[in-house]
Amino acid sequence: MMNSTTAADGLPPTPGILLAGGLAQRMGGGDKPMRSIAGRTILERVIARLRPQCACLVLNANGDPARFAGCGLPVVADSLADFPGPLAGILAGLDWVAANRPDADWMLSAAADCPFLPRDLVARLHEARARQTAQIAVAASAGQMHHVIGLWSVALREELRHALTAEGIRKVERWAARYRIATVTWPVEPLDPFFNANTTKDLAEAERLAVLDDG
Repeated sequence: MMNSTTAADGLPPTPGILLAGGLAQRMGGGDKPMRSIAGRTILERVIARLRPQCACLVLNANGDPARFAGCGLPVVADSLADFPGPLAGILAGLDWVAANRPDADWMLSAAADCPFLPRDLVARLHEARARQTAQIAVAASAGQMHHVIGLWSVALREELRHALTAEGIRKVERWAARYRIATVTWPVEPLDPFFNANTTKDLAEAERLAVLDDG
């Protein structure tokens, strides 16, 4: 069932794909987005942050989708076999948007293990790509580009499929470098909005940051 969310006023309809394909090996396995921070799962926090900004949300995850039944989102697996990694997830999202939201020319991708995403993420990415006539817009902070958190032209879908299947490209940044990219930088005070939880130590830090973010 498609969730009905409302895009921010004045922005093009922008579906969002939440990338949840990581194996959480540094946490002992399992689904990182289902770990809890201050009484809410990371995924719940990501959904709450992006729902007001996106036309709809979809979760990209492989394996049994039933484990995400409680999130209320459509779950789509990678559309190509044996292509692990976020680039395959972005393609799965673009395929879903093309099939289900033909009114959308743009798609947001975001890591499902980033609990503190900016409330102005979609708006600022759209503003930058429009101003720079870019085909892709990505987020940055602390001097680092976060390529999996970005805005993608749905028109690039078949070119991405070719890059994955015929060229063996796996890294998001390598493929994105072929196009005009707008980069939008966010401040890291009082916290880096692109903090992601990779280890059990990170979860403890996320508990502390949640107080700042929820305050």
